[in-house]
Amino acid sequence: MEMKETQWPIFWRDPRMPFLELRVVREGRKVCYAPHSHTQWSLGAITEGCSTFVYRDTQQQVSAGTLVMMNPNWVHACNPIDQHPWAYLMLYVDTKWLTQLRHEAGLLATPQWQDISTSVITDPKWYAGYCQLADCLLDTDSALLDKQVAVIEYLTALLCELADNQMPLVAAAPENMQELADYIAAHADEEISLDGLCERSGYSPGHLVRAFRQHFGLTPHAYLINCRIQLGQQALKQGLPIAETALQAGFADQPHFQRTFKKLLAATPRQYQQSLVNQQIQGAERK
Repeated sequence: MEMKETQWPIFWRDPRMPFLELRVVREGRKVCYAPHSHTQWSLGAITEGCSTFVYRDTQQQVSAGTLVMMNPNWVHACNPIDQHPWAYLMLYVDTKWLTQLRHEAGLLATPQWQDISTSVITDPKWYAGYCQLADCLLDTDSALLDKQVAVIEYLTALLCELADNQMPLVAAAPENMQELADYIAAHADEEISLDGLCERSGYSPGHLVRAFRQHFGLTPHAYLINCRIQLGQQALKQGLPIAETALQAGFADQPHFQRTFKKLLAATPRQYQQSLVNQQIQGAERK
């Protein structure tokens, strides 16, 4: 795969495969993530160097040749160690699409998402397969059918492997706590107060904050901000101007949105939105 080296992240997307997004970071020693989560299932490959992988209440060092994966809405952060060289690939897969794939493969009795217990894979076979898949997606000469088949074959095989090695997971959040999280996500573009959440749940402020953090890894406010950034990502993918995206996602102004976006995703909104244009330019240069 030939690609210009860049310190900025590349976000590969194809409107014909809307269930998939690939992030490429070739120079990540200055990349810094705050704890955050995604609505998608995430699968990453460390391609150079090493980093600290924080996943819920665990922390470990991962290095080149390692795969890491994160369940939807599980808080995580992966950052370089002492400014050492670090590079990685990260694949974001739509949860509904992946749920259906698992169901059709006989891995789920019903088309309802189930979290996966595995978070780190060191088997060279799966790492090599991941890198081949990424090369296929990034190759502008690869046919759509080739990319679609490569994604389904790799993910199906990996998910079957993971299903055979499932371990017990942490208990799900209580129903009333999950309802609060769902309410925040559904109203993320609105002003939400702690008093209002207490009234909905019957919890005292102190108990609500402690219990929410225990089950979701973030305070209610941090969870709200994370949901707003997810709304912003969706709007940017659709080509909405950054200033309009900021307001639509519930931020007071564009600067606040930009600062928060970079803090959680280690990229600016403009870098995230312009990556598709950059891919088209790179493809034209290669022809």
